[in-house]
Amino acid sequence: MSTQQVNCTSTEEKLIWFGLVMTYPLFAIGGLYVMGSVLGWLIFIVAMLRIFIHGKEADAYIPALIWLWIVGGLMMLLALLVAHANWDLGLAKTIKSSIGWAKGWALMPLFLVIGAMVKINPAMVVRAVCMVSLHSIIFAIISIAAYVAGLPGDLFVSPLKAIGGPGADFFTVSFYGLNPETGAGRWRFFAPWAPAAGFMACLFLIFCAQEKNRFWRNSGLLGSLVMCLLSQSRAGWVIYICLVPLVMMKDRLTNPIWFIVVGVALPAIVILGEPIFEWVLGSYEDIKASRPDSTRVRSALENIALQRWQAEAPIWGHGIVERGPKIVEYMPIGTHHSWYGLLFVKGIVGLLALAIPLAFTCLYLIFQYASNHHARSALLMIVVFICYSFFENLEILAFLLWPALLWIGIALNPLKSNISKA
Repeated sequence: MSTQQVNCTSTEEKLIWFGLVMTYPLFAIGGLYVMGSVLGWLIFIVAMLRIFIHGKEADAYIPALIWLWIVGGLMMLLALLVAHANWDLGLAKTIKSSIGWAKGWALMPLFLVIGAMVKINPAMVVRAVCMVSLHSIIFAIISIAAYVAGLPGDLFVSPLKAIGGPGADFFTVSFYGLNPETGAGRWRFFAPWAPAAGFMACLFLIFCAQEKNRFWRNSGLLGSLVMCLLSQSRAGWVIYICLVPLVMMKDRLTNPIWFIVVGVALPAIVILGEPIFEWVLGSYEDIKASRPDSTRVRSALENIALQRWQAEAPIWGHGIVERGPKIVEYMPIGTHHSWYGLLFVKGIVGLLALAIPLAFTCLYLIFQYASNHHARSALLMIVVFICYSFFENLEILAFLLWPALLWIGIALNPLKSNISKA
């Protein structure tokens, strides 16, 4: 059993540890959205004060790729301001949306900066995620018992909702929800909705697989599996299954022999390409058919967002999401999909502001894969981000995704990404 130390040696590390291990206690009072939105700015302020007083660490700097993310975040804000001006949305809505930007898109480059600049023990982050994953098992046992006993799923909406946020879902404390199509229980754990819990389960799988302590690793992996299964997220199931072999093999694929294996396997895949494609397509259609109403609503939302973007606001977007018609069950247009949502709300400017840094980050991590220990897991996280960008709005979940953003920030700084292995 590993004796690896995970002690917190700085205020920033203590804040990161607190933000993770207190996930469920904060969820129990409906404060997780507030904590996630404030934590990044608080750590950043503490880090800037430390640099001002004590000077910058030798390995702390902002790589060019993270500057690209910063520019992208600022372009999101510019698109927001221009769209609000174009559509005469008024000062009140502009201020509200700007605050929303600070709690969403701005958090992504902010946590990347923190990961690159702040002295963080990666083992501490991994251990904390394993603890949250173990807490998910405990929560699952309690909430399943509540479901079997017929207790109400939703307990209460936190008074913290008065602070403001995307909606009541972010402040609702619940044991479980109900699948609207089957009436069966569906678990969202500490996330605002069940598919987001599947998203977190995939990220937790990557984190927990790196834990050296057998108990915490096994507990973390089991917790991530429980989260994925009970979330009943179709995307989560598919992505999680694909991740398992990648997580297991990521450190072995750096050996040249594996490149030979891949070189032999690729021609076979090309020859068998058609039947494999037909099997994958058939499986995808079966998964979609499992929840036809959900698929229909998502498809309609995407079509409406795309049509209105092209016809009304191709450059800067509409500035805000809008309530949809009955055909989409009044779901807001610009949700359920990062790319269509960006086109509708922030236009082509917003889409490029995410696509460009995301693509270059992915390419950098691919090139660093063989030599950079943290780049391997960071690349898997970026892949999960890309996959889920077609099912979720990334910025609205930034208050949950921040541990992965921290990790990617560590991997993007070559001076610190290989200093210690988690």
